Amino acid sequence: MTKLSVNINKIATLRNSRGGNEPNVVKFAVDIQRFGADGITIHPRPDERHIKYDDVYALKNEVYTEFNIEGNPIDKFMKLVIDVQPTQVTLVPDKIDAITSNSGWNTIKYKNMLKDIINELKSYDIRTSIFLDPETKYIDSLVEIKPDRVELYTEEFAKEFLIGNFSIIEKYKVCADKISKEGIGVNAGHDLSLKNIKYFANNIENLLEVSIGHALITESLYYGLEKTIKKYLHFLS
Repeated sequence: MTKLSVNINKIATLRNSRGGNEPNVVKFAVDIQRFGADGITIHPRPDERHIKYDDVYALKNEVYTEFNIEGNPIDKFMKLVIDVQPTQVTLVPDKIDAITSNSGWNTIKYKNMLKDIINELKSYDIRTSIFLDPETKYIDSLVEIKPDRVELYTEEFAKEFLIGNFSIIEKYKVCADKISKEGIGVNAGHDLSLKNIKYFANNIENLLEVSIGHALITESLYYGLEKTIKKYLHFLS
């Protein structure tokens, strides 16, 4: 079964839009786990426009499933994850002013930098993952970097799937298969939803984990949070 990690950034965005502490990010994380999700994902950005750095420390002792922290490995982020020591750190090359993540790493260009960061995180027994476009040209450098996992960037899949171009899955299948054969685990995330998750998961062998936030929280407005999580778990089983 592929694990479901729920990204709670949108809960923090809603809270921040009004001020105060409603909705309560920590309570949502606790309830999401209680409803059956396998993990919690957060992506703190330097401007703290959704998840705040204080939130990360507050969540540290409340996330008893897998805790995945995503972000660009600037100094402030590295200090945070080393302090908190989550289950997994997913390195994402997002720019400071990016609305959301919009590309994977060029592991050829940034190979040495990523290798050093991965080695530092591993020294603290933190599982490492690299956000990656589904391009086989990056695999040789990826093998040299030696992350524990890769998170395949699935926005292209979601867009093509929506217009009926189901053949888009082939590039993800090829990339995931080659990565798996190198002993690196495969995660996936970005724009996965109840509309496309079953097709994606059924076609990607050895898919370990998906991280879903925006779609899941949006769908929860219609179905309720617990029912939405159960729907995802059903599709991933």
